[in-house]
Amino acid sequence: MSLKSYIFGFKAEDKAVKFLKNSGFEIVERNFHSKFGEIDIIAKNGEILHFIEVKATNGEYEAIYRVTPLKLEKLLKTIRFYLMKNSKDELFQLDVLIVDKSGIRLVENITS
Repeated sequence: MSLKSYIFGFKAEDKAVKFLKNSGFEIVERNFHSKFGEIDIIAKNGEILHFIEVKATNGEYEAIYRVTPLKLEKLLKTIRFYLMKNSKDELFQLDVLIVDKSGIRLVENITS
């Protein structure tokens, strides 16, 4: 990954965190790593723990299509690891937060 790509992604995650806080979410953790993968943002909204994958683009394509079946599998393994490691028995969901030219939008519960 180039430095330019890294900075672009970091700025997108900062925008995502600001958006989530303004929407009433409490940020629990950022960039949780495991041997399976990484969760960009873990946040709480009410009783639900949200595991949020941030996807950003400057292009014309829909960034959500970059959540491939392989990426989804890694995210779900990482979520299970996080819940086990932190002894969490909570309601949770996997969301994707899109940052693109048209703005920021949250696509909730992508696995249902």
